[in-house]
Amino acid sequence: MEITMYIDRHHTDEKTRTFPATMDDTADTGTLHIVATPLGNLDDITLRAIDTLKSVDAVACEDTRRASILLRHLGISGKKLVSYHAFNEKKSIAHIFDLLENGHDVAVISDAGTPAISDPGFALVRSAYETHTKVIPVPGPSAVTAALSVCPLPAHNFFFAGFLPHKKGRKSKLEFLASLESTVVFYESPHRVLKLLHEIESNFPGSEIFIAREATKLHEEYLRGSPSELAERLTGEKTRGEFVVVVYPKGEKEGKGKSQRAKGKKSMAPITIPVAKPER
Repeated sequence: MEITMYIDRHHTDEKTRTFPATMDDTADTGTLHIVATPLGNLDDITLRAIDTLKSVDAVACEDTRRASILLRHLGISGKKLVSYHAFNEKKSIAHIFDLLENGHDVAVISDAGTPAISDPGFALVRSAYETHTKVIPVPGPSAVTAALSVCPLPAHNFFFAGFLPHKKGRKSKLEFLASLESTVVFYESPHRVLKLLHEIESNFPGSEIFIAREATKLHEEYLRGSPSELAERLTGEKTRGEFVVVVYPKGEKEGKGKSQRAKGKKSMAPITIPVAKPER
């Protein structure tokens, strides 16, 4: 009996290779470690992540240069690095499984945060389960949980939407998310954040927005306001880094589609939430 290693979450019938489906045949394979790494401040690395990166035989990473910076900071040298990103996923998965089959332990890291959460990693994890390869999470920093932990909007229940499609399916996805009447969390690039805010204003009338950008980095900033207020605040600025955008559809829940302005209430001006900087 054989099983398929999947390399694409949208086309799971595409095969790259097959593996034996019994645990006995894979008992001597290495372990795949999914390791969370800092969003920006390198001191946010966990002790367990450090121990894991020291002990594994190879590190699969999105960008070998960025991974090298992290490893040097941790005092780790001579580690085999395997380039693993969205554009070479098929080839890289085959190489990583060659290492695992030969008993080598492999750690997977992304450029920042937790792999497989709007980052490469899902196809690799899926393939590992299909081949009975042991997969271990090494939890730590994640942009979505970091943003929600300081978010002043209700997020007891939320829907994580990640990055929206650039074109095809974007409109229908937004309409679906608006129909949930739940707090929604997006990731967005600096090139599209203004477009997203205008789309939120149209699809989530009366909503409040919380934005986290450059979280844990030197110029981190946290903003709260309406979509139009924050769009005005960001217009003309030289934006950098990825954004976490939290949408609370207050108007949908409390005003049945009517905005707070329509109910005669003043809109809240955008607030910049201060961040205390540690002494260097």
